[in-house]
Amino acid sequence: MSHFTPKVVTGNDLLLGDVIYLTETDSRSRDLLLAQLITDPDQAARKLAYAETQTHKIVGPYLADMQAAPQGPMPMHFREGFRTRGPSNYRHGKQEGLL
Repeated sequence: MSHFTPKVVTGNDLLLGDVIYLTETDSRSRDLLLAQLITDPDQAARKLAYAETQTHKIVGPYLADMQAAPQGPMPMHFREGFRTRGPSNYRHGKQEGLL
């Protein structure tokens, strides 16, 4: 049996394009720290399957590798860390408050 790396379900909001994460209650959040950290492969498959049915709200859902941290899920890969900071081409959404 192989080791399962914890995951979160992520994708993009259909209307706004923002990166979103699935929470424990199956709601969507722009904040990674509110995402459900999934440690069971069967549960991860179920949560992803649910997200894939939400085509009227979520675009391109997938499972992203994360690690547990005291404050919440933390990205294991550069791409996911980059996605948490918002669009890279100009400041809007999450970056708007940084001006």
